[in-house]
Amino acid sequence: MTTMAEERPGTPASETAPPTGETPAGADAGSANGGADDANPLRERVVEVLQTCYDPEIPVDIHELGLVYRVGVEDDGKVEVEMTLTSPACPVAGTLPPEVEQKIGRVEGVSSVRVDLVWDPPWNPDRMSDAAKLKLGLL
Repeated sequence: MTTMAEERPGTPASETAPPTGETPAGADAGSANGGADDANPLRERVVEVLQTCYDPEIPVDIHELGLVYRVGVEDDGKVEVEMTLTSPACPVAGTLPPEVEQKIGRVEGVSSVRVDLVWDPPWNPDRMSDAAKLKLGLL
């Protein structure tokens, strides 16, 4: 059976009660299911890569900005990412998603990558982590 380890920031965990092997929204990867499941090492490496991707106009990575809505990693190495941009008119709309896909594709253990650009729900500054808000002077 294939399981999907994933994250859905910004959604209350009660709305995304995950099956075993998945990470609820807003939870640390190691705390899913009350700590019963260890973090998925491949998913952790994918998130580390996401933390190297930046909108060149903003000095905070896309993960901390809250642009990544979902990271799904299957047991066979298939990775699916749902992400957005700060606005549909963002100048990196044509370059950032392919950059994310290429970087994730180079992670050891990844067999395929799909990056979906979504606009619903729209991004807003409330999706940023406290670290991002602090770095941008919003806290």
